Amino acid sequence: MIRGRADNYGPVSIRLEMLQVARLAPKLLGDATDLVRGFLQSQQNQDGGFRDRTGQSDLYYTVFGLNSFPALGDDFEGLRYDPGTFVRSFGRGEELDVVHLCCLARAWAALSREKFPTADVDALLGHIEKFRSGDGGYANESGRPFGSVYGCFLAWGAYQDLGRSMPNALGVVQCLKLLETKEGAWANDRLVRVGSVPATAAAVTLLRQLGMPVNESVGQWLLERAHAQGGFCAVPGAPVPDLLSTATALHALAGLQVPFKPIQESCLDFIDSLWTNEGAFHGHWEDDILDCEYTFYGLLALGHLSL
Repeated sequence: MIRGRADNYGPVSIRLEMLQVARLAPKLLGDATDLVRGFLQSQQNQDGGFRDRTGQSDLYYTVFGLNSFPALGDDFEGLRYDPGTFVRSFGRGEELDVVHLCCLARAWAALSREKFPTADVDALLGHIEKFRSGDGGYANESGRPFGSVYGCFLAWGAYQDLGRSMPNALGVVQCLKLLETKEGAWANDRLVRVGSVPATAAAVTLLRQLGMPVNESVGQWLLERAHAQGGFCAVPGAPVPDLLSTATALHALAGLQVPFKPIQESCLDFIDSLWTNEGAFHGHWEDDILDCEYTFYGLLALGHLSL
């Protein structure tokens, strides 16, 4: 089972923890691994970035593209264009929102094997700190009183990716506590009182990284979100499962050391139903567009299901 470390300098950051698992996906993909590699290569534009769902280069999708290659055991030599050209075009992220700021940090970490210049790191983290919320977490907009699970998760990952210790990490714990729902799951917003699988999985992963205890009941809540036909649903009562919820639920359960063997085969069947011979995965049964994000989540889910 995967285990995180309670400090930013531990050998297993959030990014590397996911990569460790995603690297196991080729065990199940077999010869289809080459199809995934070909799909990822096809998603790169001439500016070096990877395509979003409209075909435009985007830092968010570029991060998923960059992380998928090492999951297949590759570096970036097979790419026609230098992804660093696209990543460097954003400078220190002065004009970016918090999601893309954190993506910029992750892209730097994926591309660079050298220590980042101190001035660049200071500047990028300074921009991220502008999104610190009044409750000690991180929000999607600057100056907000309350943070979100997603904002805290991204910011912690950015600090790890840049090799820095987050100031006032206990503020993130406080923010997460305020986002916990009455059934012991997590919602991404304080105004939403129903837990979601992606938010709960992110909170579980983050609390492990922070060295904080997680109630055992969370594992059962996640297992109850498993769909009868395989996969996991995002929220209680959702009609269909999706790949994001499935991959993140499996990752959280593994981190909690909660067995999911009874649903392993049905989850494999679900993921197989999303596979295309183009070398990618759809996000859910009604999704018609292929992208790097869901392809990475397919690799992450397969990695867990290969154990």
